[in-house]
Amino acid sequence: MNLRVPVSGDTSLHVRHWPGTARAFLLVHGLDSNARLWSLAARRLAESGHAVYAVDMRGHGESDVPETGYDIATAAADLAAVAAGLDLADAVVAGHSWGAHVALRLAAERPDLVAALALVEGGWVEPAAIHGEWEQFAAILDSPLSLAGRELGKDGIEGMRAFLRTLHPDWHEEAVEASLLSLQIGPDGSLTPRLSRAQRTALIRSIWDDTPGRWFPAIAMPVMLLAAHPRELARWPPSIRTIVERNRQSVHTAAKSLPHAQVREYFDSDHDLHAQRPDEVAKDLLRLANLV
Repeated sequence: MNLRVPVSGDTSLHVRHWPGTARAFLLVHGLDSNARLWSLAARRLAESGHAVYAVDMRGHGESDVPETGYDIATAAADLAAVAAGLDLADAVVAGHSWGAHVALRLAAERPDLVAALALVEGGWVEPAAIHGEWEQFAAILDSPLSLAGRELGKDGIEGMRAFLRTLHPDWHEEAVEASLLSLQIGPDGSLTPRLSRAQRTALIRSIWDDTPGRWFPAIAMPVMLLAAHPRELARWPPSIRTIVERNRQSVHTAAKSLPHAQVREYFDSDHDLHAQRPDEVAKDLLRLANLV
């Protein structure tokens, strides 16, 4: 079921909904992604009787693309407006990557809306501690999909589909199709990113500036941190090895700062855990829901 929820001014967000009677889940995607990438995990949650809502954040998926509002504070306010519009309270909120930063801030500012919090591959990393300099961080976040949207988009949707299948050989076909919704299809069949360069840079800068640690003292609900540990490749340069190792350490450091936190580590996995291993992610989210 598809819903549309006004959040501010003329901006409304698209929400994918699976009905249920048990405690609701509110799912938040990452940068350059969209709500459909949660679909495989969402269906597993709904099969267990839970209501599930996956939101396309502003500028993403099927939601509106206003000129402004591309920062974590606005995204958290948007999410609170969605919860109000759907009459949600005490939901299990799960955010992926950038969406984890948004979910964390929502939980800190509006604990009435969040019964438990899942941070999936994000929401705990202090970027400066991992990457050192803003320029390095910004370069790392120039994702394969974003690069592909700019440089491979001329090959059209079939070229992009083939690229995604090569990039993620163990993904379900639905996850591949979901990723295509993160790009716009032009009249000539070419693909371009939904966000402008300025909008995307603003979001990345917000991740850099709005560090997770500042919100940890306000988090009292159960938290699960789901971390992917990629299979190490011999060709990795030392700089990448260093970043990966710092990321591995940072999740445990963050968990020590949260009073009711547990860490779930996924080895030999990629960043999009909910797309690559949806059954396991759904099981972990159900375990989290059982804590409240």
